[in-house]
Order: sequence, then C-alpha cells, then structure tokens
Amino acid sequence: MSRFYVTTPIYYVNDVPHLGTAYTTIAADALRRFHLLVGDDTFMLTGTDEHGLKIERQAKGEGMTPKAFVDKMSEPFRVAWPKLGVEQDRFIRTTEPAHQAFVQELWKKVEANGDLYEGSYEDWYCVGCESFKTEKELLPGNVCPVHLKPVEKVKEETYFFRLSKWEKPLLDFYARHPNFIKPESRRNEVLSFVEGGLRDLSVSRTSFSWGVPVPGNPKHIMYVWFDALANYMSAVSTGPEARFWPKSGGPKGDVVHLMGKDILRFHAVYWPAFLLAAGFKEDELPSQIYAHGFLTVDGMKMSKSLRNAVDPIRLATELGTDVLRYHLMRAINFGQDGDFDHAALIERYNADLGKNLGNLLSRTLGLCTKLTEGKTPAMGPKNDLDHEIIGGVLENLETARTAWNAIEPHRALEATWAISALANQYVDRAAPWASAKNGDHERVGTTLAVLLEVLKIISVAMWPVLPEKSREMRAQLGLPPVVPHLDQDGWPVEFSPRAGGEALFPTGPLFPTFDKDAEKAILEKLSPKMNPKIDETNETANVEPKIEDGAASPRADRAPDTQPSPKLETVTYDHFALTELKVGIVRSCEKVPKKDKLLKLMVDLGELQDRQIVAGLALSFQPEQLVGKKVVVVANLLPRDFGKGLVSHGMLLATGPSESLTLATVDGDVPAGARLK
Repeated sequence: MSRFYVTTPIYYVNDVPHLGTAYTTIAADALRRFHLLVGDDTFMLTGTDEHGLKIERQAKGEGMTPKAFVDKMSEPFRVAWPKLGVEQDRFIRTTEPAHQAFVQELWKKVEANGDLYEGSYEDWYCVGCESFKTEKELLPGNVCPVHLKPVEKVKEETYFFRLSKWEKPLLDFYARHPNFIKPESRRNEVLSFVEGGLRDLSVSRTSFSWGVPVPGNPKHIMYVWFDALANYMSAVSTGPEARFWPKSGGPKGDVVHLMGKDILRFHAVYWPAFLLAAGFKEDELPSQIYAHGFLTVDGMKMSKSLRNAVDPIRLATELGTDVLRYHLMRAINFGQDGDFDHAALIERYNADLGKNLGNLLSRTLGLCTKLTEGKTPAMGPKNDLDHEIIGGVLENLETARTAWNAIEPHRALEATWAISALANQYVDRAAPWASAKNGDHERVGTTLAVLLEVLKIISVAMWPVLPEKSREMRAQLGLPPVVPHLDQDGWPVEFSPRAGGEALFPTGPLFPTFDKDAEKAILEKLSPKMNPKIDETNETANVEPKIEDGAASPRADRAPDTQPSPKLETVTYDHFALTELKVGIVRSCEKVPKKDKLLKLMVDLGELQDRQIVAGLALSFQPEQLVGKKVVVVANLLPRDFGKGLVSHGMLLATGPSESLTLATVDGDVPAGARLK
C-alpha cells in the first residue's frame, strides 16, 4: 500500500477565494481522488496563512484586532472549497495553538544545531510578498516585480538563518533528486538562483507583533514564511495522520506540495533548508515541489482595478461545479501559464461535455431503449471493429493513468475524452440500427454492450475531476457511485462488459448544450464588467525601438524606402552602462486579443519567474516562430501598462518596418540572464 500526501499553499487571508486559489485547490483535490481511486492511503491539506505585517496593517485599517480580522477572513476559504467539490482531509490555520507550538519546536531544533544567530538587518522589504528583496531583484524605482509597488527600507534587529551554509547541500540534493522540482523550467530557475549564491536569511522581525514569538526572546516575531511553511508538517505531526510524513526508515510515501510559481523559491529553497537545519534527513523532505503557472482572464491579468476578477463560486453555481473543474483542469497545461477565457469555457462545454460525452451517453441509452428494451444486452462474439475500439480504450486508459501519476491532469483528461471520441466513431461505424434492421440481434447486443462498457469505464476515469457528473452518469447506467477502497486498485484496466438483462435508467441529457442565444446570455451574465476608465488608446506604446544604421548616406543593405535615422546626441559610457541588456529565452508567445500588432511573450531571464514582455512583433512573426529564440532584452525598464491589466516588464530589440522586422538574437550556448557587455 502506498501513501500520498498532497498540499495546497495555505492562502493568505488578506483576500477572498478567487480563480487562482480555486485552480490550485481543485488540482489538489483531483490528485487526492485519483490516488484514492487506485487504492492509496491519501491525505489532502489546505488552509490559511494568518500572520505577518500585512495582516496587522490591514486589521488596523479596518479597526479590528488581528485575531478578529483573520477569523473573519479565514472562514470564506473554509466555506468555498466544498462548493467546488473539494473534500480536503484537514483545513489548518496558522493561528492554531498546536501549529504555533510545533513551529517553536522547529525553531529550537534549528537553533540547537547552530544555524540561527542574532544581528541587525537593513534591506528592501515587500509587504505584499512578506519578504526581503535584493536590489537586483527589484525593478527600477525599487518596485517589487510581483506586486508592482515600491518596497520599503527596513532596518531592525533580527535572527539570521545560515542559508548560505546549505547552498552546496541543496545543489547536491537537487542533483540526486531531479524530480524534486517540477516542471523542468521551474527547476532550472531554482538551480540558477541557488548557483548564484545564497545569503543568510533574516528570519525574525521586531517592528510588529502579529506572529509566532521566538522561543526565549519574545520581542522577536518569526519570519512569516518560517511559520507558514511548517504547516505542512505540523498538520500531520501527531495522531494517525503522522503516518503521512514518516521518519527516516519508515514506509515511504509521497509528499507533494502544489503552489503557484511566484512562491516556488520559498518552497524549493527555504523549506528544505529549514528542515535539513532542524536535523531532518533527505528522505524526510517533501517528495516533490510542483509549481504551476499563472492564470489570466480573457487574455488579461486579474486585477481589482480592472474589476475582472472571477468568482469561482458564482461560475460553479451557474454552470455546475464539475463543469468549472473540468475546464480548469483540461484547458490549461498544468505547470504553464494559462488563460481562463469565458467564451472558450462555453465552447469546450458544448464540444467536450455536451456533444462528445453527453451525446455518447444519450445515443447509447436511446438505442438500448429502442433495441434492447432498456436493459443491458448480452455480449456476443467480437469482430475487428470491436477489437479496434477495445485496444484504443485500454491504450488511452494507460495514458491517462500515467498522466495522473505525473501530475498532468490536462493530459489525463485528454486521454479520457479520446475514449469517448473513439466510441462516438464506433457507433457510426458499427451502425447497430442497421444490424437491427437486418435482424442481426446478436450483433446489436455486442455493439451496445461495448458502448455501455466504454461509458462505465469513462464514468470511473472521469471521477477525480467530475465526481458529481460521474455519479449522475452511473445512475443512468444502473451502476452505483464510485467508492474507492483502501489498497484496492479501482482504475479500469480491462474490458469486461456487464451481464445482459440489467436495468438502465436514462433521465435526459447529462450536459445540456447551449445554443447561440443561450451562449450569448450566459456570457453576458458571467463575463467581468471591465472598468471603463482604463485607457485603451495606447496600443503601440511599447513597440520596440529599432536599431537603425546611423550612416548619413544610403547603403546597399538598407531598404530603399528606409531613411537614415537622425543623428542622436552622444552619451558617456557611464550613462550607457545604466541600460541593462540581457539574454532572454522566449518560453511562450501568444497574440494579444484585439491587438493586431502585439504579441505577449514570457521570457526567461534566469530569474525565479519568467518576465512578461509585450512587443509589437505580430505583423512580422507568428508566435510559434519566437518560442525558443535567444533575444536581447532591455531588462531594467519601468513596467509599461497597456491597459486592461496588460503590463510589459522589459523590451526587445529589433530593426526594420513593422511588417518585416529583424529581431536582435544571440547565437551559441549562452544562458538565460547573461548580460551583454
């Protein structure tokens, strides 16, 4: 028997549940359900992070005590998840006395091993991130690259954690455990960060009081991340749940942390370093840190100012919980950035759920009502067509199972729905109505028995993501709900049609489709109402400057209609050196909706997260042409806002007219982030 322990990040209570937090939590729940289905001993944790300067300030601003504030703000998270079909095993709050006691014991272990020392610290602090920032991490003007707000200069007494001591042990650990950080692109970011050198980390504050007191020195409050990260272990530190994080030598289970890529460093660097410093062995560290990408909405970053945040509870209420779960897990490649497009949601609902699976169920049950008296038929001899679909079904089932184990729910669902597509083709090719007309009732029975078995298989394979629709579908098929059993593998692995004569109970469409009028009405109801005050006029504000030849006379390699650029003033070397030119690798690229000239690129500059850069390249390049290119990036420009939440964090260099640009690129084995000299 295997064990599987999956966690979401604990969500900071300065906000309410939104599409991003729902995405992570639904993914964790789907993984929990898959591992239950295959018989694993499974546990899922989520909860809320409730300490820190940001909370203390926000509570004061609302005229509340911090405790009253977090009590109010934590409850919406607890209430939200069941409405999205999530059934976590434990909901933890960092204000729980048991958690605080655990954190203090962890601190004592680190201190006893000599990895904490007192000193004073002065650096830039982002209240939004609840973390210190080095100057090289900040955008010009000392702006946080995550929150796009100025950071604060903080100087105070502190305890330092000897993070620098763990630089080589961490790199050695990553080398021995290449799957510790997923996906691969995020692993490379962490390796680059650690290889760049680790500084000792300030892990206490004295300028505020809302947090866990340092043992023996209560004027110090623990660094909020030292407190928060420990929740993953404190939640299973006592009682029967302790089996999910065994000590060295105990039965090994998987411990998987899911989170957005913006908090990867805390999980992949600080957390294992804290545990190693506390005396835990390598086999007691988490098995995997999986960082998924960011979500945009209808092509734009979610923003309070734009009023385009999506309420997942409202979506689930209007369309059904399973519909939202399916779209989030199917439409976005887990681990990559993705866009939540309302129109695409309805389109996928109609295509995948209504016309693919829903149609298959309705057709099959309708044929059974007409041709086999509404009961399961007996399975007869199989022909080549039957063997073909059975082979395709079993192959896709194996693909789906492999994808679930690799934490690729999008691929798992793709393979599951491929089974439904095969069955829809099989109906048309087998044509049981023609067999019935010819009096070949044995052939009718075999065809419908195959289809009912395919539907039974799909009803199990879809259960991790669509548990309610699985139950409804199985009820129509005359089957009980899926009920996982410990140490019993319930994933379908063989094709074994039911006996004839069992009752079927068709009750109407499983996924009623939307016609054009209904689609328009639901989109009008659900799509965010944008802030009309946002300036949409400056479409080309961040189109890259072009590197022109400055010669006064025409040249053979200049286009005939290109005029020499005006002579510019000379600059000093020191002045030019203020411009930071770096090599960037384009990781993804897509067109900006309703902007003919603009492309949105995610560019790897060797930082913990890719930079979003908006560039006027669409008249010259298709997005797929740019992926993988090594480009030259002006890396220290102030962010430029195009409106509708579309912000560019850098600039590419190119030359030529807009419709035939030549992009400045770099050849050879040059790493992302290398500076041009």
